[in-house]
Amino acid sequence: MISPLNAANAYSAARPAIAPGRAPATDAVSRIGMAAEEFAQQMQQVDAAAAGAMTGKTDTHHLVQTIAESQLAMETVVAIRNKVVEAYQEILRMPV
Repeated sequence: MISPLNAANAYSAARPAIAPGRAPATDAVSRIGMAAEEFAQQMQQVDAAAAGAMTGKTDTHHLVQTIAESQLAMETVVAIRNKVVEAYQEILRMPV
């Protein structure tokens, strides 16, 4: 038989497992933030290369290389977004 004291002790032992702000969750959030910053930097490089190519300060080879890199980054971001949306929709379909 489960006594109230045993139940309270079990709850106290399990509480840190669901507490917000755990180190792994914070680490994951910081990695996602760093990835977003790197993506933004990649897009800024494309803008700078495009502006440089229009003004004649950058050669077209550098522009094409930067555009190809940004295309790969954009496809990666879109694939991640699609997976997140798919997971969210799957959660919505779960019966309560």
